[in-house]
Amino acid sequence: MIGEKANAMRTPMRSVRGLGAAGSGTHHFWWQRVTGVALISLNVFFVVIAIALLGRNHAAVVQILGSPVVAILMLLFIVTTVYHMWIGMQEILLDYVHHDLWKLFMLMANTFFCFCVGFACAFAVLKLSFGV
Repeated sequence: MIGEKANAMRTPMRSVRGLGAAGSGTHHFWWQRVTGVALISLNVFFVVIAIALLGRNHAAVVQILGSPVVAILMLLFIVTTVYHMWIGMQEILLDYVHHDLWKLFMLMANTFFCFCVGFACAFAVLKLSFGV
């Protein structure tokens, strides 16, 4: 009786795919939380570096940002922030854009924008790091 009642609550498509409410809906939820927790320490690092760079000349800024440890942490900050931003905006679009064509367009624009921002930031850090 209980199993029949649970199956009655599923949509026909969910029954075919074998997905229920807990089938795969928590993937983005958990990655959003994991990146959020990771960003706590990475944001502290970023703010400390930004404050340390205040008032320094160009050569000193390039030297500090070009050091391997700072460059790696900055890349981790960039990748984590962009991924967190991408997931968050994707969830907002899925929840609040109801027209299918607009939803598809906005999801594609979100992915393109996040990729461009991440690529530009990573390129800048790598250029400083390798001194090219």
